Amino acid sequence: MAVSNMFGHNPVRDLVDILAVAFIIYGILKLIKGTRGVQIIYGLLALALIYFLARRYELLTLDFLLRNAWPYVGFAIIVIFQSEIRSALIHFGKYLPRPFGFREAVISEDEMLYEEVILAVTTLAAERIGALIVFERDVKLENYMETGVRLDARLSYDLLVTLFNPRAPLHDGAVIIRGDRIAAASCFLPLTMNPYLSQELGTRHRAAIGITEDSDAAVVVVSEETGIISFALRGEIKRHMDAARLRAALQQTLLPGRRSLAARVRARMAKGRRVAGSETDQSESLTATQSVVTAQSAISGEYQDE
Repeated sequence: MAVSNMFGHNPVRDLVDILAVAFIIYGILKLIKGTRGVQIIYGLLALALIYFLARRYELLTLDFLLRNAWPYVGFAIIVIFQSEIRSALIHFGKYLPRPFGFREAVISEDEMLYEEVILAVTTLAAERIGALIVFERDVKLENYMETGVRLDARLSYDLLVTLFNPRAPLHDGAVIIRGDRIAAASCFLPLTMNPYLSQELGTRHRAAIGITEDSDAAVVVVSEETGIISFALRGEIKRHMDAARLRAALQQTLLPGRRSLAARVRARMAKGRRVAGSETDQSESLTATQSVVTAQSAISGEYQDE
């Protein structure tokens, strides 16, 4: 009788209910797998076993303590599992539709890596620490990597700032980035022979221009004297770059397939103007054609009357 009251008389509803509970339990177990939550669950199960034994064998003092502690277990679980609960809510929230047209900003892994570079460059510029960062593109820079120290390390803000620290042994020279890895550090680059460059440009800037003349690499330079950020490409250098301009230059050069939101909006507006203009031209052409036909009909009518 109890079983029938529990499951009711609608098997489809009962099946959906059981599958939903099983899915939630499976998701929770998957999230806490390999974390400290597993050991905490084992500890809670051990306390439950001790409480059962205390009730079974009438251990009055232990039974009293555990029975009065159980009401606070729920709060303790929330505090202990707060990171796991947050992760579970984020995990489930990713698959829910966004109301009112809200969308989560999609940032690629490459863009996140370049944000690390931008943060490191702005930090070095604020502290007036010189830096020379080369981004390898289609033309390989193996010859220049041989002049430095091979690293093949994951690109990160901390590593870049550490490499260019004046007290670090590899701070002198250039860092070469290949993809999402720092391929080499303390590399020597060729200097440009352009006689028309400003006298304000030092060795770092001339080396940045030199490597972009010999290859298709892109280079970010931080001046040690002034803290000015520069960007070099195809033998040309742009100075006084802030974080926004540097981000735009890196995205345009290294992520040509991805456009910013502003660029997409401008392209859509331009397309809309072109469509509106073509529709206006078509309507004007149709009106002119109708006028010509009307005039021809009038003329032919006059000829027929004559």
